[in-house]
Formats: sequence, structure tokens, C-alpha cells
Amino acid sequence: MNSSLPEITGLDGDLPEGKIAIIASRYNPAICDKLVAGAVATLTEAGYPESSILVVRVPGAWELPTIVQTVLDHQDVIAAIALGCVIKGETTHDEHINRAVSLSLMEMGVDTGIPIAFGLLTCNTLEQAIQRSGGNVGNKGNESAEAILELLRLNEKLSK
Repeated sequence: MNSSLPEITGLDGDLPEGKIAIIASRYNPAICDKLVAGAVATLTEAGYPESSILVVRVPGAWELPTIVQTVLDHQDVIAAIALGCVIKGETTHDEHINRAVSLSLMEMGVDTGIPIAFGLLTCNTLEQAIQRSGGNVGNKGNESAEAILELLRLNEKLSK
């Protein structure tokens, strides 16, 4: 990259006011509860009060896009974080859920221009899920919230 070109990032800067919705699966609660806790901790550390964080629970990963769309229809919601965990079983059921959810969320984000974080763990084993929800691979809830914060800052800069 040409070093003389200006670069705009969302790594720093102002964050907008508004609600951030965390839509999380109730399925695999030992995993999903840790993802939610990580996302909430990251958002509050960045300065969002708990009153600006809306946590909505859905039955499973399949239901994430429907409720993400519902919360995005509220004027005060400025971003959404979708959290869940799908662990491969004996069939290809997981592949269909993961593909449909990821495509739906991406399409929603592009169509609305509202940042949506993809925090759906798509693991082959329970051990992989444990390691990605606060284990030695980190916490996808934290990472999803960090991505949202970066996008919100970037949107603030690009809207001026």
C-alpha cells in the first residue's frame, strides 16, 4: 500500500449513542452465556452503559436472523451482535443452519447499512466451542463486540 495515502479505520474515535442489541441463542447455554458475558463486558468497557445494551434470547441459531431483523427495525438500535453455537452432529444439519444464518445476517447488514456482528460458533466438537467461548482461543462474544465498536467508529468517521 502507498504509505502517503490517508487510511481511515475504526480503531479509535467517537462512538455514537444508541442501543446495541445482542441476540443470543438459548441452545448450548454453557457456551452462549459466556459469549453474551464477553460481549457485554467489551461494550461496557468501551463506555456503553448497560441501559444501552439490549440482550434478546432466541431458541437456537436458526432464529437469530429473524430477531436481528426485528430489533434493527427499532430506530434506537445502532448495531446488532448475533451469538450462538452450532456443534456438528451425525448429519449435515449444522451445515444448513450455519450457511443460512450467515448469509441472512450478511445480507441484512448490507441491505440496512447497520453493523451486524457474526458471533455464531460453528464447531466440530464441544471442546472447540469451549475454547472459543473463553478458553485458550479467546471469546467470540468479545471479538464480535470489538468488531461492532470498530464499525460504529468507522461509520461515525465516514458520515462526516
